[in-house]
Amino acid sequence: MNAPQYSLRTFNGTERAAVLMMLVGEEEAAAILQKLDPDEVRSLGRAMFTVADVSEAEVEQVLDDFTYKARGRSSVQFDPGPRIHGIMNRALGPERAEGVLARIAPPESAGGLEMLAWFEPDEIARMVETEHPQIAAVLLVNLDPDVAAQVFEHLPEAMQPQILRRVAKLGPVPPEAIETLKAMLTTRAAGGGAKKSPGLQLGGTREAAKILQGARKITERRVMPKLAKIDKEVARAIEEAMFVFDNLLELDDKNLSTLIRSMDSDILVKSLKGVEEVVRNRFLGCMSSRAADGIRDEMEARGPMKMADVLEAQKVMIAIARGLVKDGTIQMPSKGGDDDYV
Repeated sequence: MNAPQYSLRTFNGTERAAVLMMLVGEEEAAAILQKLDPDEVRSLGRAMFTVADVSEAEVEQVLDDFTYKARGRSSVQFDPGPRIHGIMNRALGPERAEGVLARIAPPESAGGLEMLAWFEPDEIARMVETEHPQIAAVLLVNLDPDVAAQVFEHLPEAMQPQILRRVAKLGPVPPEAIETLKAMLTTRAAGGGAKKSPGLQLGGTREAAKILQGARKITERRVMPKLAKIDKEVARAIEEAMFVFDNLLELDDKNLSTLIRSMDSDILVKSLKGVEEVVRNRFLGCMSSRAADGIRDEMEARGPMKMADVLEAQKVMIAIARGLVKDGTIQMPSKGGDDDYV
């Protein structure tokens, strides 16, 4: 009597790769993931959840595509979560892995928030505009930064400083907050799950800075002064996270020259001591040949320098640059271009 015949699924290239990833050890899989870019990691991670129920026959079919067979063996389990978490953690580290998994996990693992992908930013904003700012903050950090920025702009202006403050100060989010958010979304969008979610480390000043950077400049100019009145320390931390040393390279030669002339040579020497040659030349190229040679000679004469001193000097340079931007002495390139001219 012949065995019953089952129709085998046809896997695409990413899904075939995902099957193989589920078959190899965590260390080997992690080594592969480390060689991929973020989009490829997310794509492959999603596919690993998709093929978690792969049959042995389908495994053999996939292995045949890669020119060899592995009969009678499939290490793919019915619950792929722990294995995929282990691989992602090894490859990306706990913090980055959590962020990737939060966006690629299927509905049960994602905490029911995947429904948000089906809504426009203004619709998402309307869902939470009457909720407590903490709920809105939790929602924002579960979105991609670009989408979160758009949602943030659609929220009532009076709420924005409070929400941004809470995003910056979010730590471990209690399960009750996730449950409240899920229940609210379920009620207003007629969908979603009800599985208990663990507490997650979300938010922080970097997340708040990303949201504000994605918003229009006029939003930043309106929100930050209000936030400073509510919590000066949080506002300062967000400003620092928004403006880092690499941002100075975005300045054109004229503005960079103005910045260089506005600081003490000691700060410039220390700041440039710890950067790559190409970055150093970008700064020195905005100076006269004589002045640039003087800075090079000074750096060489000082010899090795503590990295802590270099970073402290760069903080001073960034603070000076922020001040010059605020008073209009120098201008950063506009990323939006939609509201920077009147």
